[in-house]
Amino acid sequence: MGRDAEETRRRLLRAATEEFAERGLAGARVDRIAAAAGASKPLLYAYFGNKDDLFDAVYNRVIAEFVRQTPIDPQDLPGYAGRLFDWSVAYPELVRLTFWDRLERSGQGARQPVVLEANRSKVAAIQRAQDDGGISGRFPAAELLLLITTLAGTWAFAQLGPDGPEDGDVAAARATLLRAVRLLVEQDGSGDLGRGASDH
Repeated sequence: MGRDAEETRRRLLRAATEEFAERGLAGARVDRIAAAAGASKPLLYAYFGNKDDLFDAVYNRVIAEFVRQTPIDPQDLPGYAGRLFDWSVAYPELVRLTFWDRLERSGQGARQPVVLEANRSKVAAIQRAQDDGGISGRFPAAELLLLITTLAGTWAFAQLGPDGPEDGDVAAARATLLRAVRLLVEQDGSGDLGRGASDH
């Protein structure tokens, strides 16, 4: 694929990301996506197939970048939650695409290979930290990962208005998230869980 074709494909993905995040799969229109990208509908179909395939391409692109930008540190899961929160506030289309995927496609995007592989490696890292005694084993590793990612994403979404973060104190909301995750992962009796975790 030549340079011009690659650039057109990138423009289509950017336009599709905005369209799907705002309107979901059912409400999105291919003609609006093509027009926003300065491309034709036949070219969009040639690159991505149908609208469902385009949603998958958008979802995989956004999730792959999200995974790259938010590496897990099983010894500092509050810090990991903070990174998830920061990225979700900065790029609200991630949270919105995830919600649309669950509402309209029963979470099909979460079963894409890029997501499954990332989750497998994260669960394994958490399990090793639990086996080593570094973090609490009160929740199974897979459940703990789901709790943390759900808390971070939903808490970030709660801070977002139509045009981004509300006027409320996002830093205070982030600190609350860190404290909540610290409660989940610290060993019983290991310090004052009521105090906030350090910001990472």
